[in-house]
This record gives sequence, structure tokens and C-alpha cells, in this order.
Amino acid sequence: MLADLLRASHLMPIEMLPAKASECARAAGFHQVLIYVADLQRTSLRLLAGDETTGRGHEAELHVEGTVPGRAYQYIDVLPAASAGEDVFDWWVPLLDGTERIGLLRVSAGRNDAETRTDMEALAALIALIIVSKRPTSDELAKRVRAQPMSLAAEMQWNLLPPRTYADARVAISASLEPAYRISGDVFEYAVDGPLVHLAIFDAMGHDTAAGLSGTLALGAYRNARRQGADLIGRSEAVEAALLEQYGHQRYVTGILATLDTGTGTLQWVNRGHHPPIVIRDNRWTTRLACTPGHPMGTDLGLPTTVCQEHLQPGDRVVLYTDGITEARRPGGREFGIERFTDFLIRHHADGLPVPETLRRLIHALLEYHEGRLQDDATVLLCEWIGPHTEPAAVAAEWTGLSSAGLDGGAGPRP
Repeated sequence: MLADLLRASHLMPIEMLPAKASECARAAGFHQVLIYVADLQRTSLRLLAGDETTGRGHEAELHVEGTVPGRAYQYIDVLPAASAGEDVFDWWVPLLDGTERIGLLRVSAGRNDAETRTDMEALAALIALIIVSKRPTSDELAKRVRAQPMSLAAEMQWNLLPPRTYADARVAISASLEPAYRISGDVFEYAVDGPLVHLAIFDAMGHDTAAGLSGTLALGAYRNARRQGADLIGRSEAVEAALLEQYGHQRYVTGILATLDTGTGTLQWVNRGHHPPIVIRDNRWTTRLACTPGHPMGTDLGLPTTVCQEHLQPGDRVVLYTDGITEARRPGGREFGIERFTDFLIRHHADGLPVPETLRRLIHALLEYHEGRLQDDATVLLCEWIGPHTEPAAVAAEWTGLSSAGLDGGAGPRP
């Protein structure tokens, strides 16, 4: 099954994937495979249909909230679907790019045993890899995950950002941002470099295409300087130089640039006119990390840039965010606020939700609080330092929800 699908994938457009996946899956005793991809806001799951016969008789769109497939997606859990008939078992199987949730499979099988579930998960892993490999060149997939038109600035930003979730045995990272179809100046970044994890969040002035261009330029300058070996101050100066060269003193960007040494738990960061990072410890205590801020990048005000340092404990979560998170408010009402924000993260973590799901719910709570329409970009980047060791990965699996589906290298799928 896997060999045939992998061989076919090299010269296969994404439109052929649903039919080819079902064809190859018959070698493992599966009757049908349907592919659903999550929309950009993670509110629905949309059928990827290569032709009008694929998925006939099945819903073209499924809600994430209040449905069995939605629960499988939220908790990254293999769950039974309604039976397709006598001696036919249907399953919802998460599609994951590493730890990034990209959708679900609906798989029909003639058996219900541990071997079948193992085969389903292997098939889902390969299909996810194929989808990700085809995504940069597929307009069909880009249109499938959109529920509404996207602004030009958002088009640029989404094509630059890293996946919204990453984890290994040392660190787990998740991010979210809204308004998904109209984001302009906000961008987040993370990258792994041996034992070092680089983190950054930028907020460009304005809410238009020019803000999107400024954010894009800031992210590009930051990556370029980092990959050439610049330190934290040098990276922020490279961003400022790029903005000044392009815009003079007309545009600026605030931001936090940070590096976490996963071998020691040492977090270093610089603050360029931005809200300070927050650390959540023991899922009870929150601390705002004080650091004398430099001036926003692009203003050239001459203020010194300071590198600050904090020693983390295993399990500490570092939270970077933009003002759209805390300053969202109903017309005439109170701001969402920093306390409500951190309390939301703590309560949902205590409920045992995977952190990517907590951030998804945070964003939707923020939208609801703001009556469905944000006036500013709202971005959050959360990084937990698990510890210095590369094994075992059980904590990271639990953090991201992989342990629910038996994908954490443990005992395998649950019976």
C-alpha cells in the first residue's frame, strides 16, 4: 500500500491523490479513503475531491465544533465513524505534518483490530507528507482551505510563516494568528539550530498592504541575519537597516527576538518596542519578563538595545504575543486583557487539551469577545521548554496530543 502510493506520488497532481489513495489502500484491506483538510481558521474540515465521484454520499464540509470528526481533529485521536454497512468499519484518522494538524482521513475497513489501526495511521502519515509536498504548487489545495477571500497582505504572510506547531523531545511550539484572511503586519518565526531554538514575533505599524510588506521585510531580514551568524542585537539591527533603506523613517516594526538554549534552559531576548514576554510556571504562576526596550525597528531613535536573560525550569512556557490579543474589546467594553489571556491558557492546559487546540480555542474566544471582527492582528507564539534530553518524547507527544492516537512511540494504538 505505502510503496505503491509513494511511487505514484512523484508524478501525481494533488487532484489525483484521493482516488489513488483509495486504490492503493485496497492492498491493506481498506475499501475507501476520503481526505478532509482543515480550513485556515480551523473551524471546518473540507473534502478533497479529485472528481465528482470521489466522496459521493459523504458531506463535503464538516464542522470542527460539536462533531465526532471535529473531536478526532481537536484531540488528535482515532475515532470510529458511523458504520458504512455490515462488517465494514469506518474511522476518522488524524492527518499530521509532524505535529501540525492538517486534516483527517475517513477510512473504511473490513477489520477492526490493532494491525488495521496501525496501517491506517501509516497511510495517514504518508498522505500528509504528500499533501505538504504538493501544497506550494497547488492552487486547488489553497482554494480548498479558504472559506472566504484573502487579502493581499495575508497572501504574502501565510506563504512565509513556518507551520503553526512543532515539537521534539526538548521543546514544543505552537502559534496562532487572526484575522486569518486579513492579517497584515503580524508575523511569527521559530527555527531549530542544534540545541538552540530561535523565536521571534513582529508587529508592523498599520493594518494594510504596506504593513504586510513591512512585516515580510522584517522577517526576511531577521532570517538572513540569523543564518549568517548575527547575534540577537545584530539581527534586530539588520531588520532596522532593511526598513530604513526601504522606507526611510516612514514605517516601523516592533518585536521580540529570542533564543532558547535547550541544553541549559537559558532564554535570551531583546525587546524592540514590544510587549514583554510572559513565562507560565507550574501552570499557576505568570511572570512578565522585564527588559529595557530598545526603540521600534525602523525609527532610528538611537536607544540602546539590551540582551536580557532568564533561566527557565523544565515545563516553563514562554509566551510572545501582539497587542491584538490583549487589546481586543467589544465596542464600549473592556479589553480582553493580559489576565484573561493568561488565565485562558492556564485553565485549558489544566483541562488536558493539546496546546495547539488551546490556542485554536483562544483565538475563537477572542473573536467571540470582539463580536467576530478584530480591529488589529492578534498573534500568539507559545514555546515550552521540556528539558535538555532528546529522549524520551512522551512529554512532547502529550503536549501536542499525539499520545491520544498512540503516535508517541509508546505502546501503539489503543484497542
